Amino acid sequence: MSIRVIYAGTPQFAVPALQALAKDDSVELVAVYTQPDRPAGRGQKLMPSPVKETALALGVPVEQPPTLRDAAAQQVLAAFKPDVMIVAAYGLILPVPVLAMPRLGAINIHASLLPRWRGAAPIARAIEAGDTQTGITIMQMAQGLDTGDMLYQLAEPIFEADTAATLHDRLADLGAVALMTALPKIIAATLVPEVQDDALACYAAKLAKPEGLLDWREAADVLARRVRAFDPWPVAFTLFKGEALRIWSACVEPQSPSATPGTVVATDAMGFVVATSAGGLRVLACQQAGGKRISAADFARHHHLLGTSFG
Repeated sequence: MSIRVIYAGTPQFAVPALQALAKDDSVELVAVYTQPDRPAGRGQKLMPSPVKETALALGVPVEQPPTLRDAAAQQVLAAFKPDVMIVAAYGLILPVPVLAMPRLGAINIHASLLPRWRGAAPIARAIEAGDTQTGITIMQMAQGLDTGDMLYQLAEPIFEADTAATLHDRLADLGAVALMTALPKIIAATLVPEVQDDALACYAAKLAKPEGLLDWREAADVLARRVRAFDPWPVAFTLFKGEALRIWSACVEPQSPSATPGTVVATDAMGFVVATSAGGLRVLACQQAGGKRISAADFARHHHLLGTSFG
């Protein structure tokens, strides 16, 4: 006998788990919920989410209510008679009536080892904070923000070269593995829920464009982590001749000469080095406004940088 599943997700992170569910003969995907189509690109054409595109390719009915708070949307959901609702980066709040609707409740695929990072941007915040490990938590959804009981976890290392983009892709795949490992045990009620320790929780606030501006008065290792955490969005940047210069790739140069933070202290075949409050930040790839991403060495060859100041 198959289990009736409603899947709710929006971005690419949620796609691998949806694909895994679709391949499982014990699962009946009765509907996929995703956010409404959004305008994108220069023409601002309405574009479907990655989850919607995947669901349509799988032939699964798609629902895109702007909210689940109103009674009409809840009636539509209830008509699917789900045994469980599985959620991954959906982006809409599930009110209490929705959480209580499925027989097994709502299960969330969360991209951190809870309770470490609760909130909208756990992948980027883990890199920014210098964490060496993260992972996936399968949790029972509750009314609070990522506060529900933990059901299953899989750990994943954070490597020194990881960006939010590379870590995102590994965690998306790991989320599918964790879900398909945990789901049979959830159905059989053999998992023991673990209450989160609120004292260990950190809030992973949603990323904002202004955060990308590098403050050269900070230490080089802090800035290097921020560059990696903000790739692919919002992208770290500094100011060069009054315009934004995106910093796509950088690393710490511990032996750089001391100078006023923000001053370019070296240029070479690898790029250029900017002084910080502790060490130097070696910039490896950058992008001027309206231009393409290029190597920092190419950028340095076209500009007289030595001794100039950023930001």
